[in-house]
Amino acid sequence: MRRRIAGPRAAPRLARAALHCAAAGAIGVATTTTTAAPTATPTAVPSPGQTPAESQAQSQKKPPFATRCTDLGGLWLDAEVIALPTYGAHVETATLISAQTPGNGAGEFCRITGVIRALKGTTPDIRFDLNLPRRWNGRALQVGGGGYNGTVVTGIGVMPFSPVRAPLAQGYVTFGDDSGHVGNAALAVFGLVDEAVVNFGYAHLKKTHDAALALIVRMYGHPPDRMYFAGGSTGGREGYTVMQRFPDDYDGVIADSPALNFSGVRLIGVRIGQAEYAAPGGFVPPALLERVYQKTLEVCDKLDGAADGIVSDVAQCRQRESEIVDALRCHRGTSYAHEGGCLTDTQLATLLVLRDGLRLPYKLAYDVGGYAGYNVFQGTRLNGMLGLGHDAARQASPTFNGNGYLYAQGDGYIRYFVAQDATFNSMNFDVLHPGKYQKQLVALSQTIGAMNPDLNRFIARGGKLITLQGLADEVISPNQTIAYYDRLVDRYGEARVNAFMRLYMVPGFQHGGGVFIPSVDLLGALDGWVTRGVSPETLLATDISPSTNGRSRPLCRYPMFPRYLGRGNLNEANNFVCSEP
Repeated sequence: MRRRIAGPRAAPRLARAALHCAAAGAIGVATTTTTAAPTATPTAVPSPGQTPAESQAQSQKKPPFATRCTDLGGLWLDAEVIALPTYGAHVETATLISAQTPGNGAGEFCRITGVIRALKGTTPDIRFDLNLPRRWNGRALQVGGGGYNGTVVTGIGVMPFSPVRAPLAQGYVTFGDDSGHVGNAALAVFGLVDEAVVNFGYAHLKKTHDAALALIVRMYGHPPDRMYFAGGSTGGREGYTVMQRFPDDYDGVIADSPALNFSGVRLIGVRIGQAEYAAPGGFVPPALLERVYQKTLEVCDKLDGAADGIVSDVAQCRQRESEIVDALRCHRGTSYAHEGGCLTDTQLATLLVLRDGLRLPYKLAYDVGGYAGYNVFQGTRLNGMLGLGHDAARQASPTFNGNGYLYAQGDGYIRYFVAQDATFNSMNFDVLHPGKYQKQLVALSQTIGAMNPDLNRFIARGGKLITLQGLADEVISPNQTIAYYDRLVDRYGEARVNAFMRLYMVPGFQHGGGVFIPSVDLLGALDGWVTRGVSPETLLATDISPSTNGRSRPLCRYPMFPRYLGRGNLNEANNFVCSEP
């Protein structure tokens, strides 16, 4: 007889049926009624409503930690433990990791691997990892993925939002998953499977949360005092998704460089690819992209008072844009070589697609009408691994390095998610007039996007949010993140937004790289805000960019930026002040 964790019966079954239909309606998941597998006698899950005396009595009867860990191996979670439709979950392995294990800096913990069973046999299961520390601090942290996901987030090591000491080493329960398919950040093939798309869009977050929560209660006898979510890029979108869709489950969220407008960034990626490879002469070679970047530094680096290789005063730099563009443009009667490398009108048009963003004649979900442009002429380097293409010709299957990150990801989205045809040529896709594909585009923008400005429930229950992003981000437009923030201010007012949200826009920071890569303990800041009411203001960021490792800057709340005081060491934050643009 299989050991199980079972949930209450009748009401959740009806709720699951309704949720199943809702998920199916988003992009056509089949709505065949499913029958739960026969259930063994349920193992009781301790109630979170115990008195201290009851809790103490129970703790005295608890088996040793090692025994409780190994006992989780092979455990089945009934489908009704998980609020969204599944065929339940199974713990595949439960391994005690000792503090003396080579390479383990997290102390003793129980490592769980498991799967959450899909409804259809043709849909991949959700694979998840859960780490349960012996010295638990009473908090849990769900960690998001990246790109198109496809690999299990282990949650074991240090992370960008907790760079000095891993959350697990601090006593956090940590967990993550693969979002419901096997692949990598670049592989979009799962878009052909409707249930996998719903899992990727939002369902995996809730399913993994609920499975992890049941196992946490099983191990410790009570749920976490606090539940947090943290991630960047796709993981940042996932952070906003849980606030919008599952606000009762989380006390705080860290969402860095969030891909909020997921459909928008994929569509502008296709437009960029078309500008580079469909228009003759539209390709901008890496050397010329470097010249664009160096010219922006020449004009804008010192606007913040410091010649430090960082464009910090982006607003002032934007006012000098016409000067920069004019200096880069090939002028009539002057050769490319004579000017030391210049932009033809066609090449400039490619960069202007990025700068101007996307304006659609139709609306995506949540009244979204396009995608905000990038800071192309304000210190963004576009010739790196996540920038524009390095090859002058379009590859049959575009890659990040060959044809650019934005286009490669957009191409996969159009082929597998929108057209659902692996042979479809994205060069022929009309972004502005998608015709028969428009309905699918709009449905996808709701299933996967996180542009809903309604955070009422999350705010009302005291949830807190910290978002950090680079002003030089070449993947997720910083102006799209700012636009969503502005939308929240329009809806709730600045005072109310300030009461639950912090936005930090970092000069020189790109999508994980750049000339200033901030190392800052956002998890500590979030936990202090949630548990002690200490709202984060200006933070200290240490640069971990290889060439300037160790210098520091104040991490300023948006819209402020670091301005040099005019004296003192340029590498020390105390010689800068946060200044309004």
